[in-house]
Amino acid sequence: MSLAALVLALVTLQRLAELVLAERNTRRLRAQGAHEVGARHYPLIVVLHGTWLAGLWYLAVWRGPRPVDVMWLGVFIALQLLRVWVIAALGPRWTTRISVLPGAPLVKRGPYRLVDHPNYAVVAGEILVLPLAFGLVWYGVALSAVNALVLGWRIRVENKALAKLRQIR
Repeated sequence: MSLAALVLALVTLQRLAELVLAERNTRRLRAQGAHEVGARHYPLIVVLHGTWLAGLWYLAVWRGPRPVDVMWLGVFIALQLLRVWVIAALGPRWTTRISVLPGAPLVKRGPYRLVDHPNYAVVAGEILVLPLAFGLVWYGVALSAVNALVLGWRIRVENKALAKLRQIR
């Protein structure tokens, strides 16, 4: 197994495990009275991330293993540590959807005390950096541009929902 295949296998397993965690957290939040906002753009996020990963498998492994730039791989690993910090900070409120739990305080710990939407910053970094680790600059830039459009929509929707929550309190 090439290093590129190993890296992508680990990323794929990580993403699948995160989907299981996100679904479990979403069910729990709904049971507590949460509702989803922005459901219209969610399929775009799923397609974007699926395309990103499938494209990396195709370009970096199936077309012939690509060499891995260890510097960019190191940056990607650092982003994974930040990803874990984000997920840990949100705890049972972390999902892949925008789930609004009325009456719950906004999370202000971990990276959320430093910056708004740290998860999206990490995701934006990942979408660019992992392709760079395989020398796929054009792919990282192209998917980053699409991601910027989708995240722009998502952040507007999420900020609107958060603003409504702040007004209620």
